[in-house]
Amino acid sequence: MLLLTDLPPEIVHHILGYVNPPDLASVPRTCRSLYHAVTGNTTVFKQVYLHHLDTPTQSPVEWERFVKDVVRLQAVCGRSKVDDKKDELDFVHRIVTELLRNASTEGIRPGLAAKLPESRNVDILEAIFHSESNRSAFLCRSFIYERARAEFHSHDVRYWHGPPKPEHQKSAHLHCLYGVPSLYAYPSSRRQSRHSLMHPFACSKVYDLRQYTQKNQWGPFLDDGTMRVDWEKVEAVMIVLGASMKNLGVSRIHMCEAFCSIPFAGTWPNSWKSPHGPSPPRELEALEHEDPYGITGVWLRVVCFLDYTDLFAYNFGAGEQPPPHVPRPAINVGQATRLILMRIFVTSVEDPGPEDGQALKVVHFKGVSRSFDHGFNDNADSDIRGSVRLTPEGEVRWTTFSIFGGVERWRSESIQVGGVKSAKGVVGHWFDRDFDPQGPAGPTAFWKISDNKGSSQGEGSNGDDILAEMAEAEGDDDEYEEYMEEEVEDDSDEIEYNYLI
Repeated sequence: MLLLTDLPPEIVHHILGYVNPPDLASVPRTCRSLYHAVTGNTTVFKQVYLHHLDTPTQSPVEWERFVKDVVRLQAVCGRSKVDDKKDELDFVHRIVTELLRNASTEGIRPGLAAKLPESRNVDILEAIFHSESNRSAFLCRSFIYERARAEFHSHDVRYWHGPPKPEHQKSAHLHCLYGVPSLYAYPSSRRQSRHSLMHPFACSKVYDLRQYTQKNQWGPFLDDGTMRVDWEKVEAVMIVLGASMKNLGVSRIHMCEAFCSIPFAGTWPNSWKSPHGPSPPRELEALEHEDPYGITGVWLRVVCFLDYTDLFAYNFGAGEQPPPHVPRPAINVGQATRLILMRIFVTSVEDPGPEDGQALKVVHFKGVSRSFDHGFNDNADSDIRGSVRLTPEGEVRWTTFSIFGGVERWRSESIQVGGVKSAKGVVGHWFDRDFDPQGPAGPTAFWKISDNKGSSQGEGSNGDDILAEMAEAEGDDDEYEEYMEEEVEDDSDEIEYNYLI
């Protein structure tokens, strides 16, 4: 009988290229011949990588190191107890972000209403984080989760002073990349109750006006002037918006699935795909060819805000105010939620400034936005302008201004989770364009739903064409009617501002 070791080396190498990565570690232990066939053999590790993972988008690739790291990731996350793996957060964060950076942008993932690329890397991550134990160990370790679980004493100054801790930031970053907000302090379904809701703690961060400063441009950035992303702020926004959208039933709308309901839904660069059918794509105009961010098109936006009386009382009430380094108490009052459609298009492209990331140009845009609720105040509709650029650390930063009667009223600062052209979209803060320290301010997010520009270029449109386009792309306009009926029935906590971003 012919043995494997009797075959020519090139055939042995070809066979070994199909071995599952966890099994490859055992092969060198079987005999001396296979030990030499695997050890230090970059070609074998490259074949294993390409047969089980996405073709990398970045080079050079350390094939052997990365295959071994993926095996270690699966082994670490295979441990049953949270305490046995939570100390591996640094390693898990590094490998998860590498897998997503190199995730495929080709094909269409089957079984989803949202159009997302088919990715082996993402399949691995979904399988890993399907486990409640892994979500507890790595996704729910930021400060607000520790606070909600009362894992430290209120007088322990180590938790109050100093800049955000790296482990808190990395856990929040992983949570944002996972994309589905964990709405309870404990992911385990057995421990989910009204008393473990995360929404009040996330609101205490999002609606604390001390979080909005000149150093962070009132956006989701660290308060040190570096414009590095504060992932704990992004996580808090994601939780507040996710809870509100779930309560309103908005997450059932197909175009909201990627933001609310699907793990790792397009949280990597160039993962956005047009929802339209096989018709030929629209021919790009000259400026769009220079736009690396894929701005032109229709975007769906969600905005939450408190009644200004509640916001003011929470931040400037007559009671004793906490010290600057101590968070405000959890808050659970009614807030309004609005869906808004934006049609935007590129107006100019310029070189980055000295304070921007230098890898891509700065792109400016303008357009119109319209409230999804036909019954809302007409002042909810506005013109819009803004810009997209890289931060110094390479994250995608969006700035928007909402314009009413030719006057800029509201501004937002946000980052695009997943990078350039990610399907996950843009998450951040809205606030007064003059940085009024007394507010109002709140959370917002928006994501692309169509790359169709339309003939009006956004000017003078009353928004009906946008709604029609959304219904056509959605393929089920009954969901819009269901959403509106439910919102009218559950509108008791809403305060109608005479303006909205």
